[in-house]
Amino acid sequence: MRLGYKLAAEAFDPKELVRQAVRAEEAGFDFVEISDHFHPWLEAQGHSPFAWNVLSVIAARTHTLGLATGVTCPSVRYHPAIIAQAAATLAILSDGRFTLGVGSGERLNEHVVGQGAFGSVRQRHERLREALEIINLLWQGGYQSYEGKYLQLEDARIFDLPPTPPAIAVAAGGRTAAALAATHGTGLFATEPRADLVTTFTEQGGRGPKYAEMPVAWAPTVDEAVKEAHRTTRWAVTGWKVMAELPNPVNFEAASATVTEDDVRRFVTAGPDPEPYAEKFREYADAGYDHIVLMNAGPDPDGFLDFFAKTLRDRLIR
Repeated sequence: MRLGYKLAAEAFDPKELVRQAVRAEEAGFDFVEISDHFHPWLEAQGHSPFAWNVLSVIAARTHTLGLATGVTCPSVRYHPAIIAQAAATLAILSDGRFTLGVGSGERLNEHVVGQGAFGSVRQRHERLREALEIINLLWQGGYQSYEGKYLQLEDARIFDLPPTPPAIAVAAGGRTAAALAATHGTGLFATEPRADLVTTFTEQGGRGPKYAEMPVAWAPTVDEAVKEAHRTTRWAVTGWKVMAELPNPVNFEAASATVTEDDVRRFVTAGPDPEPYAEKFREYADAGYDHIVLMNAGPDPDGFLDFFAKTLRDRLIR
């Protein structure tokens, strides 16, 4: 079992994200995962630096800490050749500590390059499959070309490749994507403790790491934790169909206007008592996930990291 800390790139500036990553390593986390967004979800969050720059600095400032994108869309805002090159470089700089988390994207980030319709879910999955084929092709070495329905590659070669390619953890909200994670990736990435996704992944031949995000909010009291989570993270309660489709923070402000603190209280594990965290954590572990990421939406990152180091870590891994 590996324990991860989510770097909320929508909520903190790049230097603060690096500082939190260094502290996460000191606190005993095994890896950090960072969202790869162009926009924040809400204006109240107020940030969205370039994740790849932040990860490169973290690689230089840490020693054993694993790194992961959670997740990158390698098929719209980026061409997969660029992501293949970026991931290979980061794998070298981090001495093999990097995992490439990928997904089919959200309109929030991908519409900014003005390529027209974002496409149906089926089209997004097809485009992601083509992107993964291109990435894996380039990681074989040599000059490569590819002609797909959505994506093309012409005489491209990555000259700096790591000895071992990074794991590719594919985000899955359903069984189709979980199967894609097995056939075109080397890992699974989920946001719920769903055993059916793990089962599909393994039945289709998947044998790599299985990542899952667990929403938490630490504060000295549950009410303080919930209040802050509501201010910055109420968008998450709206569900994936909303999260994937809206184009800008102002739209998420409107979509989450009716979300109450009670709604958030049911969504996150909050407060200073470690036992609810341990209970929720066991749901993810029992579902088959072996890389569990704690996403803290509380008001005090350092307080949460202290809580993890002094109280929570041993409770989770015992």
